[in-house]
Amino acid sequence: MSIGAIAERFGLATHVLRHWETMGLLTPARDAAGRRRYGTADLTRVAVILRAKEAGLSLDAIRSLVATADPARRRGILREEAEALRSRIAAAQASLALIECALGCDHEDATRCAHFRRVVAEHIGLGTDVADRLEKNSDPVDVGQGPDRSRVVMADPEGNEFCVLRTLAP
Repeated sequence: MSIGAIAERFGLATHVLRHWETMGLLTPARDAAGRRRYGTADLTRVAVILRAKEAGLSLDAIRSLVATADPARRRGILREEAEALRSRIAAAQASLALIECALGCDHEDATRCAHFRRVVAEHIGLGTDVADRLEKNSDPVDVGQGPDRSRVVMADPEGNEFCVLRTLAP
């Protein structure tokens, strides 16, 4: 099977298959003219790679898995990947909870909700004093972003800054 045929069969661009080959994930045979020829084993390998990617594995992790015959090493790689996936799931669940909280809030602007502010403060690991102040402050809290977009400043209605949050670069 040609590279174009296998790419079409799996809905991939041919450059993806070439990239996987350079990474050592695929090793198709070559015909007399040097063109790639994919056999049944290659079809299976592409399906395995795609399924592993769907499961959230990186190409490096997939390469490590297919490169080793040691079952203990494979289990170790899979344990690491499972832990990383659990972390991503926990982060997604926390994000969903925050969005659902905002959707259920009576405030027109969820950032003015005391509960929302407490959840944000707890999420980024601020002390309980800041979280308490965020929740107890019944007046709106102004949220502004620094000129370099690397920090968020929270201030009470009088303009007194009480929380400066460092954020990741955009």
